[in-house]
Amino acid sequence: MKKKYSIRFLVATVTCLIALTVAYQMSYHHARMELEKETEAEENNPSVATEGEAFQSDIYYLQELNGFIAVYQSDKKTVFEYTDIRMEELPSDLANEIKKGKKLPGIEEVYGFLENYSS
Repeated sequence: MKKKYSIRFLVATVTCLIALTVAYQMSYHHARMELEKETEAEENNPSVATEGEAFQSDIYYLQELNGFIAVYQSDKKTVFEYTDIRMEELPSDLANEIKKGKKLPGIEEVYGFLENYSS
């Protein structure tokens, strides 16, 4: 009778170990695939890092912040870059446009604007 219980215990232990090994391998494989997807996505979408992080396809907004122009990301809440360009130094039509939130379609346009209006 004792042999039956010891064989069942041995079989149950081996089964549990096999189940744990299979679960670990599946988890490892899944994590590795996710990492490869993230790496591939980063390689295909280069980013520019300043105060925040933005991708080339993002839209930016110029808005007034404490009398200066600030560049916001597409969510209009995250500041991408602070500038030292004063609102009072801009032409009135451009200042009004920026108060409403001037939309710029890409990072090149943002830096082009900043180069034109910075002192």
